[in-house]
Amino acid sequence: MRISARNQLAGKVQHVTKGAVNAEVALILPGGETVISIITNSSIDSLGLAPGNAVSAIIKASEVIVGKGVDGTKLSARNVLPGEVASLRDGAVNSEVEITLAGGTVVVASITKESVKKLGLNVGDKVSAIVKASNVMIGM
Repeated sequence: MRISARNQLAGKVQHVTKGAVNAEVALILPGGETVISIITNSSIDSLGLAPGNAVSAIIKASEVIVGKGVDGTKLSARNVLPGEVASLRDGAVNSEVEITLAGGTVVVASITKESVKKLGLNVGDKVSAIVKASNVMIGM
């Protein structure tokens, strides 16, 4: 299967915590970073998710927020992944920002050109890729 989401982050299920309707899935990326996803219990069951399963965290680039200087900031988003701007590509309205995490995984964000300007983003800047857990899909 091919999908249009730019971010397909390979990892392994660390743990699954079921609730009444939804479950929290924690994935470990190859570099040791943790990604949290909130999906339905029925999705857990249909995928047969269990600790140790090889999976992908699937995130649309438009769901990734780029933060600069957010270390120590309290955020409701469960996924705050520190990294470095690897590349910037400007379009007519939006820019594509590639962020390389410490472990080597690349996360792509699609943000407005105005936001790039406002943040003063440059290649090599320390930033964080921020994603709500409910915006992370799981693929096997």
